[in-house]
Amino acid sequence: MKIETMCLHEGYHPQNGQPRALPIYQSTTYTYDSTDHIGQLFDLTAEGHMYSRISNPTVEMVEKKIAALEGGVGALCTTSGQAASLISILNICSAGDHFLAASTIYGGTINLFGVTLKRLGVECTFIDANAPAEEIAAQIRPNTRLIFGETLANPALTVFDIEKFAQVAHAHQIPLIVDNTFATPILCRPFTFGADIVIHSTTKYLDGHAIQVGGVIVDSGKFDWDNGKFPELVEPDESYHGVRYTHDFGNAAYITKARTQLMRDFGAYPAAINAFLLNLGLETLAVRMERHCQNGLAVATFLSSCEQVESVNYPGLPSDPYYALAQKYLPHGCSGVMSFTLKGGREAAIRFMDSLKLASNVVHVADIRTCVLHPASSTHRQLTDQQLVAAGITPSMIRLSVGLEHIDDILDDIKQALAKI
Repeated sequence: MKIETMCLHEGYHPQNGQPRALPIYQSTTYTYDSTDHIGQLFDLTAEGHMYSRISNPTVEMVEKKIAALEGGVGALCTTSGQAASLISILNICSAGDHFLAASTIYGGTINLFGVTLKRLGVECTFIDANAPAEEIAAQIRPNTRLIFGETLANPALTVFDIEKFAQVAHAHQIPLIVDNTFATPILCRPFTFGADIVIHSTTKYLDGHAIQVGGVIVDSGKFDWDNGKFPELVEPDESYHGVRYTHDFGNAAYITKARTQLMRDFGAYPAAINAFLLNLGLETLAVRMERHCQNGLAVATFLSSCEQVESVNYPGLPSDPYYALAQKYLPHGCSGVMSFTLKGGREAAIRFMDSLKLASNVVHVADIRTCVLHPASSTHRQLTDQQLVAAGITPSMIRLSVGLEHIDDILDDIKQALAKI
């Protein structure tokens, strides 16, 4: 199936007489005919659901749909994008380990990697994603376990060179994890370019309607974990009676371990109703992304022609420094998210945002409705001035998420707000 069709038909396949819409299995508990069957579930030798802290039928079908959209062998939904980032790292990192991450990633993820994981003994080195491959490779240590980046950085809108980083990672026998939140599998499928694990904040475009908070981890099934660097996936897991993930689950070893070990212990699994709501968004994802990209490009083009605007970050513009990379990785569009700076500094930015009437000033992005945010004073408020610069953020930068309204109405709102500064 083409990806537009997959959005509608993957994951849930109703049989004769079953409901057409995805059912909501709102239950924590599942019944079985024998104690032996339940024992097999806990030994991971039988398929089924033992408890909704680990899996649920509704959530499972949404996981299968997202795995199909990304071209992976399996997926694990989580309660937030941050939980997806955390579990994706801790699944292969322990105290004393190290990993690399692009400095332009989302501010909350920078804090997670640079502060919270550091307290747990896992060290992250933030790197310039535009650095030559040789400089990136020079940052890799014997205890480096992975490289992490975002397809489209939030909010700098830089484009991550997936192939370059995949080559560096694989030359050192470590995986590449890519946050594909803004691009979605409609605009970019990172596995095609060598990524090994993909994560999303499903709160954003995959949902699209701002009605559920969630995340997901997708396993490509292509990375060779049995290379001597990842004993936790190869050697017996004593917490599961000696299960060996690569031996017993083949190319689904990574995602199986994430579920049965980390999700079992952390319990960051979404409710069935959240997965149901997420699925409604997924069904229209392809249609929505096309419109988001059209409106986004139109708004970015307009802003780049305004004398009040100092600069626009949108890789769909031919003048953008990431245009060439966008043509390679995002040939069908660059989403509806952009960032721009106004002449006049922070005061001009605040006055513009407070003057908008159609666009909402919210702590959210990638919604069907147009919304704006001032990153330096909100989502990235915890970063130092040096970290803000590394993330491509200035005090007057505005993040604009263009929605699905008629383009004339969006532009009229921007024009009247610009007139007031």
